[in-house]
This record gives sequence, C-alpha cells and structure tokens, in this order.
Amino acid sequence: MNTDKKNIGERVRYWSIWIVVIIILVWAFKGIEFTGIKETAGQVSKAIFKGIFHPDWGFVYLPEGEDLLRGLLDTVAIAILGTFISAVLCIPFAFWAATAKGKSRWAVGSGKFMLSLIRTFPEVVMAIIFIKAVGPGSYAGALALGVHSIGMLGKLYSEAIENLDRGPQEALVACGANRLQTLWFAVIPQVLPDFFSFALYRFEINIRSAAILGVIGAGGIGTPLIFALEARSWSRVGIILLGVIVMVTVIDIISGYIRKKLV
Repeated sequence: MNTDKKNIGERVRYWSIWIVVIIILVWAFKGIEFTGIKETAGQVSKAIFKGIFHPDWGFVYLPEGEDLLRGLLDTVAIAILGTFISAVLCIPFAFWAATAKGKSRWAVGSGKFMLSLIRTFPEVVMAIIFIKAVGPGSYAGALALGVHSIGMLGKLYSEAIENLDRGPQEALVACGANRLQTLWFAVIPQVLPDFFSFALYRFEINIRSAAILGVIGAGGIGTPLIFALEARSWSRVGIILLGVIVMVTVIDIISGYIRKKLV
C-alpha cells in the first residue's frame, strides 16, 4: 500500500510540473503579439547571403581609414581588456560571496546579492551608460564588458572557492600558519587553474559581446558593420560577417585547448 501511494504521489508531482510548464508556455505565447514577417525580410536575407558569397575583399585591409583587420583587432583588444578588468576585480567579490566555515550567512548572502545585482544589467545597458560617461569608442566597450563580467566570473570563482580541498588549509592552521599564509599557500594554488579556465571561457563570450557593442558606438567591428547595413552595402556586410565567424572560431579553438591543459 505504501509503495502504491508513493508511486501515485510521484505521478501527481510529475504531471503537476508538466501542467505548470505548459501553462507558463501558453501564457508566454499569448503575451507576445506576432505581427508576421515583413515582405522585405526575404529580399534583405537574400541580399545578405549574396553579400556573404560575394564579399568585398578590398575591405580586408585599407591603407587609410577603418578596415576589417583593424575592426577585428579592436574587438579582440576590447574583449581582452574587459576580461582582464573583470578577472581581477571579481576576486574580492568571489571571496565575499563564497560560503566558508565560521562565516555568517549575512556576509555570504550580501556577497551573492551584489554579484546578482551586477549580472542584472546587460552589456548593452552598461555600454550605453559608459558611452554617456566617457564618450563613444573602445574605452566604453572595455569598461562595459569589464563591469558586466564581474557578476558571472565572481559567481564562478566563488563556487571554485567553495569546492576546494580544505585539507591543506587545516594542515597549515595546525602548524600555526596565519590567515595570509593559509590563503597564499593553500587556497590560491588550488583555485588558480579554475580561475584561469573561467576567465578564458568568459573571454570567449566577451569576444561575441564586443562585436555587438560596436553597433551602439562602443568600438570594435560592430561600428563598420552597422554603417554597412545602413548603407545597404551587402558585400561589405558579408566580409565583416565572415571575418567575425573566422575570428570567433579560431579563438574558441585556442581557448578550448588552453582550458583543457589548465583543468
């Protein structure tokens, strides 16, 4: 009898979850007003694909002015600087939000809340704020990526700190080591490989984000892309998209290889 009741209870919970999910999906679809696809969408799509298959190779390098190579290098530089800023600044937030023995729940909760608050603002919103603060350009893009990435990197770093082996710490404490020595010799050597791996993973994401932020004036390859779209220069749009695809693919391969070596 107990087994039958348990099975019935599990079935009820199972179907209840599915019913709730279906209700949420129906509510979400009803909340979106589908206006259909514009007649010009097909023409634009054909023009973009035609531009990709007939790219403007002359835009790859120009002796003067902006070209594809300068835009891609600018995008990579924004992503590198933004990742470096976040990888350094998120460390104190990570230790603040990490659960540890003898640490109050209020301290841990406030740290996690701060990281969640930072993650709330998308890169585009951050970029608009920094464009107003420091002006349009790569500097604003790097600051936007750096501040936004603190939230996610800090969360990943804090989880790495929580999962480290406490044995070396306890051994050093038993030998009379102070907190700084314990941190330097027991904690940092364990978390550094994870920190580097997470930073590289975030760098891959920031490469894509940096390519988008240029559309709103935060530097990178997005700036010539939006100009080419507005001018309906589809061959130039095609070479820019091809350049972004190649750049992202190469960086993903290199970053993935390095992360496998680290972990």
